[in-house]
Amino acid sequence: MHFVDAKGILSAQNGMNLYRGCTHGCIYCDSRSLCYQFKHPFEDIEVKQNAPILLEEALRKKRKKCMIGTGAMCDPYMHCEEKLLLTRKCLELIDEYGFGLAIQTKSDLILRDLDLLVSIHKKAKCVVQITLTTFDEALCRILEPNVCTTWERSRVLNVLRDNGIPAVVWMSPILPFINDTQENLEGILSYCIDARVYGILEFGIGMTLRDGDREYYYQELDKHFPGLKEKYINEYGNAYQITSRNQNSLMNIFRQTCDKYSIVYGAEKLFSYLHAFPENRFEQMTLF
Repeated sequence: MHFVDAKGILSAQNGMNLYRGCTHGCIYCDSRSLCYQFKHPFEDIEVKQNAPILLEEALRKKRKKCMIGTGAMCDPYMHCEEKLLLTRKCLELIDEYGFGLAIQTKSDLILRDLDLLVSIHKKAKCVVQITLTTFDEALCRILEPNVCTTWERSRVLNVLRDNGIPAVVWMSPILPFINDTQENLEGILSYCIDARVYGILEFGIGMTLRDGDREYYYQELDKHFPGLKEKYINEYGNAYQITSRNQNSLMNIFRQTCDKYSIVYGAEKLFSYLHAFPENRFEQMTLF
């Protein structure tokens, strides 16, 4: 990893990335795409060492409280966070200044900061987003090799449930010919039902592939699933949107299950929820 001083930390939509790059090793990661213009190896993590200073300056200047988001591009709980504590320092500031938090991760390291998540939610609103893609543990270790497995993430969801913190699951991507099965879908949904998650974000049954991401993905397919790359090329060519043949049947199961268990779905509704800061504590309490 290497350290830099960033010029700014919050985007126009109040999102922040404390790191650039990732060490989780997920074979499908869109953040590897060339359009993001990485000038260093993806696993050589860029650490924005002045992020807490920049964040405190930004929070002080804001006239109105809002939700602060992190984790959209780079996981805030990568391995280096264990020692650097950059994410924790920023959560302490969000808590101190009374802002809300929408945080996304695949790592159970987030439970280290449970005290801050609970405190933020008591004062304002905290929503934790956890990615679940692969119910089979052995397959998960191939697709997402350097981070905790789906079962371990389901335990995180249960801890959040027990502490009254709402969770949104990202069920994306689902990889054609690999985990686009009814068994996989129903397994993920069973974890969500048990944890009483607020919502599930999905973008259909499939994935996206761009230049940079596609080459790495195909390299990993050759390593773990010989012959599957050729099947992708024959089926999809160089398409950006890769949709599973099982899209319709699996989406019907997904919608019926969410409706049955009152799980919110639909990107527009869930993104609106993630960005909505409660105007007062009473309004925030009524959400849950």
